[in-house]
Amino acid sequence: MNIAIFASGNGTNFENITRYFADSQDVKVSLMVCNKANANVIKRAEKLKVPSVCFPAKEWKTGENVLQELQSKDIDFIVLAGFLLLVPELIINEYSGRIVNIHPALLPKFGGKGMYGSHVHEAVLKSLDKESGITIHYVNKKYDAGQIIKQVKCSIDDNETVESLEAKIHALEKEYYPKVLEKLLIR
Repeated sequence: MNIAIFASGNGTNFENITRYFADSQDVKVSLMVCNKANANVIKRAEKLKVPSVCFPAKEWKTGENVLQELQSKDIDFIVLAGFLLLVPELIINEYSGRIVNIHPALLPKFGGKGMYGSHVHEAVLKSLDKESGITIHYVNKKYDAGQIIKQVKCSIDDNETVESLEAKIHALEKEYYPKVLEKLLIR
């Protein structure tokens, strides 16, 4: 199964997933798709010898060229890993039920446009909630609104900071995202 990973930033989840499936006979990270020409994930893709392509914002409006690239690489499944744009409807329709995302909070709380990275952790801490976590979900036409596949929780300590909560969330992402993908992809 050929997967494409969509990413916008540093690429730690991209690298973790790519390394996880490196020796798999069933799953191959065949393409990294980015929307920011200066994103660090591009360097990670080069280092890991994963072909990458970057489409500027205007290319994402319709998604036609992105879809053409995915089809030319025989992509079966799409994984979002720190991808900050709304996936175009054309791609969602073509890959219905075959696009997943990970969110650094327990959806439906703290989701939606603009809720990523430290913005999410700041909102969680401001809410005085006693737990946070990750949500792995299918992608639909709205930010963070697709069917939930798995949630994993962590406690929030009294002296929790944005940085310490972020570290807990990254650890959960690293441990669980590849395993959940493996269950979805290898049946």
